[in-house]
Amino acid sequence: MSHGLMLCDDLIFFSRVSAAARAAGRSVRMVRTAADLLAAVRTSPPPGVIIDLHNPGLDLPALLAKLHDACPSRPRVIAYGSHVEADVLRAAREAGCDRVMPRSQFVSELESHIREWLAESA
Repeated sequence: MSHGLMLCDDLIFFSRVSAAARAAGRSVRMVRTAADLLAAVRTSPPPGVIIDLHNPGLDLPALLAKLHDACPSRPRVIAYGSHVEADVLRAAREAGCDRVMPRSQFVSELESHIREWLAESA
C-alpha cells in the first residue's frame, strides 16, 4: 500500500484525508511540524506529501529545499490553503509545489485524486 505524509495540525481534518486515502488503497501519516516531516522522509521516503500552508511557522521554500535534499526520489508535493490568501497560494506555486489549491478545491478533489497524489512515480 502506497503511503504519504501530511503536514497538518488539524486532527479532525486529517482524519477526513486519511479516510479518503484508505478508501483509495493508500495510507497517509500526519506530521505536525516541518522537522517531523523531514525526519519521516529520511526514515521512509513517501511518494507524496500534502502540506497545509497554514501550518504554524512554515517556511515553505526552506522546507521544500530540505525535503528534496533528504529525498532524492522527490515526492509529489500537494499544498492547500485559504482561498482568500492568494499571495500564500502563489508563493507555494513559486516555491515549487507540484499542485497548489484553495482548501475548498482540495476537499472537492480529495476522493477523486488522493490515489494519484499519493501514487508511486511512474
